[in-house]
Amino acid sequence: MTTEPEDRPSPGSLTELLDALRPHESQDQMSVHDMVERVGGRSFPAVILVPAVLLVSPLSGIPSVPTLGGLLITLIAAQALFGRKHLWLPGFLMRRSVSSRRMSKALDWLARPSSWMDRFSRPRWRPLSSKAAQPLTYLSVIVLAIGWPVLELLPFVTSFGAGAVSMMMFGLMTRDGAYLLAGYLQGAAIYLILLTIWSGLI
Repeated sequence: MTTEPEDRPSPGSLTELLDALRPHESQDQMSVHDMVERVGGRSFPAVILVPAVLLVSPLSGIPSVPTLGGLLITLIAAQALFGRKHLWLPGFLMRRSVSSRRMSKALDWLARPSSWMDRFSRPRWRPLSSKAAQPLTYLSVIVLAIGWPVLELLPFVTSFGAGAVSMMMFGLMTRDGAYLLAGYLQGAAIYLILLTIWSGLI
């Protein structure tokens, strides 16, 4: 089973993205389908931001959530990399859900840093967010996220990686090259640290 979300106007800021993800009062669970449908199925940076920012929050401590987030981000970024116009995700991923209570707590936790990022964001260093440069960004996101199912056992690694992905996707969404560059640098630092640790173990 596969599902394609409806087209909706994409959020223009991180605060708008979080507001779009707020559960309704009568809603006990928030599924992946609900989240993607609220963000819209054509803005790949905004859709990737959903699991990325949630993995920066305390939700990343729930077992299997980093694995789910890594799979979602890898699949979405791969579709963007190969030029797909509309998001597609398999039904078993779209049906995965988190409780509305945990979702609301995560969104509350993210509210202040999201507001700070929005305040200091503006279009700049546009070549970094140009159409020609976007494949490099999506490839970098895949390289970061594809290993999260294995790295889930290491505390905070997936959260730092998700932070790098969040900055890159926020930079694409707002055409802010400064956030893109910050995401590249953080992602490179994470892999450098992991390679250093690995080389010390062999």
